[in-house]
Amino acid sequence: MIRSIITISLSVILSVFCTCANAQKYQNGLIDKTVALIGNDMVMLSQLESEVQMMGAQGKMADKNVRCEILENMLISKLFLTQARLDSIVVNNANVDAELSSRMDNVYSSLGGEKATEEYFKKPIYKLKQEWRELLEEQSLTQEMQKNVAKSIPSLTPSDVEKYYKDSQEEDLPIVSTQYRIKQIVLYPTKDEAVMAVKEKLLNIRERVINGTKFSTLARLYSQDPGSAMKGGELGMYSKSIFWPAFADAAMSLKIGQVSQIIETPDGFHIIQLIDRDGDMFNARHILIKPEYTSENKMKAFGKLDSIKTKILSDSITFFNAARYYSQDVKSRTNGGLLAEETSGSSYFEKDQLKPADYNVLKNMKEGDISDPFESTDNEGRNGNVVYKIIMLDKIIPSHVANYNDDYNTLLNEANNRNAMAAIDKFITEKQKTTYIVIDSLFQGCNFSKKGWIK
Repeated sequence: MIRSIITISLSVILSVFCTCANAQKYQNGLIDKTVALIGNDMVMLSQLESEVQMMGAQGKMADKNVRCEILENMLISKLFLTQARLDSIVVNNANVDAELSSRMDNVYSSLGGEKATEEYFKKPIYKLKQEWRELLEEQSLTQEMQKNVAKSIPSLTPSDVEKYYKDSQEEDLPIVSTQYRIKQIVLYPTKDEAVMAVKEKLLNIRERVINGTKFSTLARLYSQDPGSAMKGGELGMYSKSIFWPAFADAAMSLKIGQVSQIIETPDGFHIIQLIDRDGDMFNARHILIKPEYTSENKMKAFGKLDSIKTKILSDSITFFNAARYYSQDVKSRTNGGLLAEETSGSSYFEKDQLKPADYNVLKNMKEGDISDPFESTDNEGRNGNVVYKIIMLDKIIPSHVANYNDDYNTLLNEANNRNAMAAIDKFITEKQKTTYIVIDSLFQGCNFSKKGWIK
């Protein structure tokens, strides 16, 4: 039911946003001070210690060497920010607004609403928004400046890429993982009976709640959402934006304690009980039940897929035409069953990009083989819906060191990345020479990766 939840611990929130609290005490009881001047900007000790807190939240130890690394990263950011201002780069306010809204939702969700956020930071919401907007605007300018520096390098020609390939040692070239190109024919189980059974079960559960049984007790017994079932179905206080729209709309329309009608989302079917609401945030319990398909559904689909496979093997129909005629997966059906990665559009998949059930079948196949029918999932919801399929391994490219003839785009990207990093390093070196920089004695002994900070 939750589309995406970004879990933010209080330590992480502090590390990202707070620039004035919880700094480590140094000698003589020092709490906060300026540890670096760079151009017209200052780096505060509290800012550095906030980054250290983030590392602690991630289970990483932070000693003086780590603090030196953090300080150097801050100094680099200030160099880009100064140049962005000189170049009159304009902040993308739409992106900043969207990022601020997202971060506010995350903070509210972590701390438990607007009032709890104000109490924690001891500041009104309008003041927090103002401070965080300034930080996000600086971040936006810094990122745009880095992009401009990277874009300043000339475009590479095929001869440039070939020279990069020939001049590189084999151990310095990228490794291309094993890639698979596959086709599939997909059938969905007949849903009517399974859906009716789920709805009937949820109606009975809802009636028991209305008659006095605790929602939390029934959630522990029946909900198929493992994350919330053990907590009596309770989800916690979150922004409505992180839930499926149908789920959020239903929850927000309830009165506290009221139980919803049955709601369908890509995760399955739910009933919801509202616990609390605060603006665009709510806390609710839910019970999730998914349709369960019988062995009869599975055998029926397997029988049809077996028949299709037999026709293909006997040359009665090609896999391409069979997929276009029989497959119920809309996205791959129009391409004759050819799978394409949704983000890049590539028809080649690495192991980690494939469904576990698909790879488990695929790993023992050879090019041109067609699998027996098996059960898998689609890409809907958090865990996907049950599907039955056969796949054909159309082509396999074994793992290898990138070469010019077969992996031109991989080499082009690698060469572009190296050139961009070189341009950024050059920018930093040049700006160090012309920028007023003073490092506090606390960090004079740092072994910075880039020389030129200590003058």
